[in-house]
Amino acid sequence: MIVTLIIICEVGFWVLLAAGLALRYWAKMPRASIAVLLCEPLLEVVLFVVTAIDLKNGAEPDWKHGLAAVYIGYSIALGHYTIKWVDVRVAHRFAGGPPPSTPKYGVRRTVHEWEVAARWIAAALIAMALLQGAIWYVGDGNTESLRGWQLRMLWVIGINVIIAGSYTVFPKKAPAAESGKSDRPSFLSKL
Repeated sequence: MIVTLIIICEVGFWVLLAAGLALRYWAKMPRASIAVLLCEPLLEVVLFVVTAIDLKNGAEPDWKHGLAAVYIGYSIALGHYTIKWVDVRVAHRFAGGPPPSTPKYGVRRTVHEWEVAARWIAAALIAMALLQGAIWYVGDGNTESLRGWQLRMLWVIGINVIIAGSYTVFPKKAPAAESGKSDRPSFLSKL
């Protein structure tokens, strides 16, 4: 039941996102769009409540409960970022908005990578906190599966720190054709 609910929440996330963007760009109803997009967190609340009820009713904690915590952590830490990422691309493609821009080189790229890593680290920490709450909630039951998910979240943190750190130690340089363009803001290039 939990896996089905996770799938429903994920599909619901994308359906609400598509509906919200359709209201914003095609129906020209920005307030209705915001109302629809604000319904997104309700999906995570429902998943959290159902998972807690399932554990309370004596379900043995397993990988499904851990996956629910990870999904909730992702949605809390990266849901807004994902919505903004899709919104910029839809606005550019269908509403004449500016093209999406992701820094490609130098300090800006390094900062971008650390921002992405921070979001993933936050998602992992939220998931770990939810998993720990579930472990305490279950008490003396078998919680090895939940502890396994906590270990996986430590791996997520480590991988993100390594990736962002690699951009710090080895910043990506612009190709020779673009090297005339400074990666620093214009006011710094005059110094």
